[in-house]
Amino acid sequence: MTAISRRDFLRMTGLSLVTLAVPGIAATEKISRPNLLIIHTDEHNFRTLGCYRRTLPPEQAFMWGETAVVETPNIDWIADNGAICTKYYATTPVCSPSRASFVSGKYPQNTPVGKNNVPLNVNIVTFAEILRRAGYATGYAGKWHLDGEGKPEWAPDRRFGFEDNRYMFNRGHWKKLVDTPDGPGFDTDCQPSKSVSGATEADYPTDWFTDRTIEFIKKNRYKPFCYMVGFPDPHDPDTVRKPYDSLYNGMTFKRPRTYDKPTHNLPTWAMPREINYNQAMYYGMIKCIDDNVGRILECLRQTALIENTIIVFTADHGDMRGEHHLNNKNCPLEGSARIPFLIYYPAKIKAGTVVSQTLGTVDFLPTILSLIGVRTAGTEEGRNASNLFHDDTSSDGWKDITFVRGVSGWLAAFTKRYKLIVSTSDSPWLIDLEKDPDELTNVCTEPGYREVAQGLALDLLAYGKKFNDEYIADTRISSALYRLAGNG
Repeated sequence: MTAISRRDFLRMTGLSLVTLAVPGIAATEKISRPNLLIIHTDEHNFRTLGCYRRTLPPEQAFMWGETAVVETPNIDWIADNGAICTKYYATTPVCSPSRASFVSGKYPQNTPVGKNNVPLNVNIVTFAEILRRAGYATGYAGKWHLDGEGKPEWAPDRRFGFEDNRYMFNRGHWKKLVDTPDGPGFDTDCQPSKSVSGATEADYPTDWFTDRTIEFIKKNRYKPFCYMVGFPDPHDPDTVRKPYDSLYNGMTFKRPRTYDKPTHNLPTWAMPREINYNQAMYYGMIKCIDDNVGRILECLRQTALIENTIIVFTADHGDMRGEHHLNNKNCPLEGSARIPFLIYYPAKIKAGTVVSQTLGTVDFLPTILSLIGVRTAGTEEGRNASNLFHDDTSSDGWKDITFVRGVSGWLAAFTKRYKLIVSTSDSPWLIDLEKDPDELTNVCTEPGYREVAQGLALDLLAYGKKFNDEYIADTRISSALYRLAGNG
């Protein structure tokens, strides 16, 4: 990428404007620009949120039992008063690649964070950088995971537009934070700790990063701001501070219905593996997150900022939590790839909006900047989906598809109903989510699905060529796609 000056960048992107282009308002008239607050969790199964359970049939909503739920009223408030995306996917369901696509609007392979612990390219222009140049106060607290191998690496030198990154750390999962004369730190010698012994609301990460978020909001309440808080939970280890560690101990959890599924002819990405998880502790982490989301919302109300703040709640990827006898992430199944995405913006988004079109993390940057009214840098590869959130005719001309890639040699095209997954190790799989929401049956070669498989194969080939996905160059993947497309 050719280096450009700040002056040229502002000229090309229009970021030198101090007012937004709003019909009916004179160019010289000052208007209030919305704040942007992003609450980002780590390894979060979407079924754990009440607002998502309400969109699902009972057998999908209550995966661990009809009474085995965690209530999330504060997170649900964002959905109830804004929009919920019911088909939002991690462009790669692994920490670093998902985060790279989210902040850049580019596919992970072009950032070039195709797997964990790869540094984000210094030339990447994030949404935070664009908003910083537009006059926003910007900041970040919590897990970042885009600066390579550094652990914990507080306040990385490369800020990518997040000017106040004092409380940003690169990676790791600790359970207690401390303040030191030299800045923030952990209660152990740089080794992630599962121990929550003695942890309190004063030092537990979810609470601690919420405190930092509230401090930033109050400090910057009189100017437009963009702040992102990356909660390290509910990522493993499945431990949480008191009293959340015991809230769900008496709850009876069932194994997901797909736990003991047949294994005959399964692809490698869906094969059962030895797993160990503690759902009661996982729920405790989520309840702690929800309570702290409530604290942030209350701060916005008390500072009279809530009506002029865009609030986004999302995650980097999901967690299988026993579905398909799997745990964690990096597979194309719903529990891993599908993530929460909620957005509150009363000026443009009606309360109770449901967006059912298929979207991915790669679409966030162009969409959010369009909603704010600030031009992008023109380097994004995702789509501007802003019309889906505030226009009843938004589906006109919109193609319902998103592309998802793993870090272990699989590539997929998702629509609201279908998933086509091709890999370097297995035969292609086509899943009909309408007839098979448990994702147990491959219908790729069944009568009646030829045109669906053909169309999605053509879409994947076009995507791979346009966005330089190296998986398309793999002989097994390319031959399978050309065969399905009818060209070989």
